[in-house]
Amino acid sequence: MELEQRTMSKVSWHLVPFLMFCYFIAYLDRVNVGFAKATMIKDIGISDTVYGGAAGIFFIAYFFFEVPSNLALHKFGARKWIARIMFTWGLVSGAQAFVVGGFSFNIVRILLGVAEAGFFPGIIFFLTLWFPSAYRARIVGLFMFAIPISTVIGSPLSGFILNLEGVGGLHGWQWMYIIEAVPALLMTFAVLYYLTDRPSDAAWLEPNERAWLQNRLNAETTNRESFVKMTWLQSMLDPRVIALGCVYMALNIPQYGLSFFLPQIVKDFGVSNVQAGFITAIPYAVGGIGMILWGRHSDKTAERVWHCIIPFIAMLVGLGLAAMIADPTLKMLAICIAAWGFFAILPVFWTLPTAFLSGAGAAAGIAAVNSIGNLGGYFGPQVFGFLKDQTGGNTASLIFLACSAAVGIVLVYALGHNPALEKPAAQN
Repeated sequence: MELEQRTMSKVSWHLVPFLMFCYFIAYLDRVNVGFAKATMIKDIGISDTVYGGAAGIFFIAYFFFEVPSNLALHKFGARKWIARIMFTWGLVSGAQAFVVGGFSFNIVRILLGVAEAGFFPGIIFFLTLWFPSAYRARIVGLFMFAIPISTVIGSPLSGFILNLEGVGGLHGWQWMYIIEAVPALLMTFAVLYYLTDRPSDAAWLEPNERAWLQNRLNAETTNRESFVKMTWLQSMLDPRVIALGCVYMALNIPQYGLSFFLPQIVKDFGVSNVQAGFITAIPYAVGGIGMILWGRHSDKTAERVWHCIIPFIAMLVGLGLAAMIADPTLKMLAICIAAWGFFAILPVFWTLPTAFLSGAGAAAGIAAVNSIGNLGGYFGPQVFGFLKDQTGGNTASLIFLACSAAVGIVLVYALGHNPALEKPAAQN
């Protein structure tokens, strides 16, 4: 249908690159703590366990503030609320440059979690207001492609910035936090100017394009609510929402557990900061390709369950092999297999909650899934760091991450998915 193709092309080109850039900045600010680790822990005198706990405590604050933030976004609109998020997280992210020990590091990481809470689930909810279900996995995949890009570009960039050691009396890791916080502050004003809350407000679409898109989205909402309709509170307490949160936690434990410590694993190969940055980027490049192609394949086949299970299997196998292999080249190859799983699953996973949630229920439910799941961002790095301290190596830590992926396989298979939820009412 020519009208559909023209409309979705316009919407995709108008929104996706811009949102990708916003998420690129967000994710870079979230994980640059991993690149600071090697020198930061020595400069402020903390252990791997303290570092892992502080890096992950961000997600505890995230847990408590996700749902309120997403409900505020639903009330005030994405344009204003996302701009608020970017401004506050930019300020706090830069403040990480001035921590002096474990206590202040924990405080700033908590504040960063509060500031950034709601950004990712807010964007996922925002995308449901613009993209029909048949486009959702590929669009979420394109949006989340910012994660591997942030590492492919950010890893070497962070490596170069770390070499500013001593400039202006600051450590290299301090310069990294300061420099990488500036784009978030600048993007605050771009968001206010550029984003449009809903299709009905889009002056950049023709009237017939706006009408077609809104009618299609309304038809899907009608169909979805013929199966289930929930208030924001009901969605938060729904067993399926809670279970999907646990699936997301099973994904995030290995993803964040590895991402925060991968730069240090690579540094242990005996390479420089810049070399470590480039090597660390390789698994993310592999994962980024998987994210795009796997999301498109899921949309094309309209299949979701096995498109989640297969990446979990890749995580299990890749992390298990990485735990047993000592050779740096083969270890990185195994990590690349796991990275494909980390990223390929993401766009497909987010089609599961958005298939049965709508309205305020979707805003709260998506945030609840993300809140529960991101607790994995706390437990993953903390347990990884604890096991590393206790054993003096990475083997036990990587096995722990692989076990989390095994739990994810069981949960996804048990939950299943009803594809009828993703059809417009006219197609039932």
